[in-house]
Amino acid sequence: MKFKRIVIEKIKSAKKGFALTGAGISAPSGIPTFRGENGFWKDKDPRELASLEGFEKNPERVWDWYNERRSIIRKTKPNPAHYALTEMEDSFEQFAIITQNIDNLHEEAGSRNVIELHGNIFRNKCSECGKLFNDIEQLEIPRCDECGGLIRPDVVWFGEALPKEVLQRAIQWSELSDICIVIGTSAMVQPASSLPLFARENGAFVLEINKNKTVISSYANETILGQAETILPELSKIGI
Repeated sequence: MKFKRIVIEKIKSAKKGFALTGAGISAPSGIPTFRGENGFWKDKDPRELASLEGFEKNPERVWDWYNERRSIIRKTKPNPAHYALTEMEDSFEQFAIITQNIDNLHEEAGSRNVIELHGNIFRNKCSECGKLFNDIEQLEIPRCDECGGLIRPDVVWFGEALPKEVLQRAIQWSELSDICIVIGTSAMVQPASSLPLFARENGAFVLEINKNKTVISSYANETILGQAETILPELSKIGI
C-alpha cells in the first residue's frame, strides 16, 4: 500500500503520538459493534443494561448480560491492527493507545501504554465502596468481601462520568503529541471525540483510518478509507 509523502514524513518525524481506537478496530476479531446489524444493542435497551439505574433495578439481568459479553470476547484474539499498534509503540519515543473499547485486546496484543477511557469488561468493582476485583467467573452476581455491596463491571455506563485521572491522562496526550491516529471510531461519543480536535489545535498531525468518513474527516489532515487490519500493518513499517 502506498501512503502520501506527508503521512510518511509525519510518522517518521513524530516523537510522541497516540492512537484513538474504537469498536471498528476490534470488529475483525469477531467482537460485535454496538449499533450494527448484529451489534450488542440489537433488540436491547442500553439504559436497562448499561446504566446504574438499570443495575439497581435488575442487577441479575445486567450481570448475566455482561457474562454473555465476556464469553463472546474470551473467544476472540487480537487482529493484525492490534499487533501493528504494538509495533508502532516501539518506533516512537513515547506512544499511547487511548481506547474506547473495553475488550482488553490491546493489552493481549502486547501494548504497554493503554488508556482505557471506558474501563475494562474483565475488571469489576464494588458498587458501594469501589473496591476493584479481577475477572470473576460466576453466574450469580457476587458481593464485595469488605462491605457486602453488589459487584458490577468496571466500565463506564450511560450517565456516568469518565474517571478523572483517566480523562486527564488522555487530554495530556492529545495536547502534547506530534501525531494522532484515529482508528475505527465514528467520533460521536464525548469526550473521546474531542481528543483528535484537541490534538489538531495543539499542532498535531491528525490521521484518520476508518471504513467510512466521519465527523473527524472534516478536520483530519489525512483520511485513509479502508480496513484497519490491512492498513495499520503497512503503516507500522514506516517508523522502523
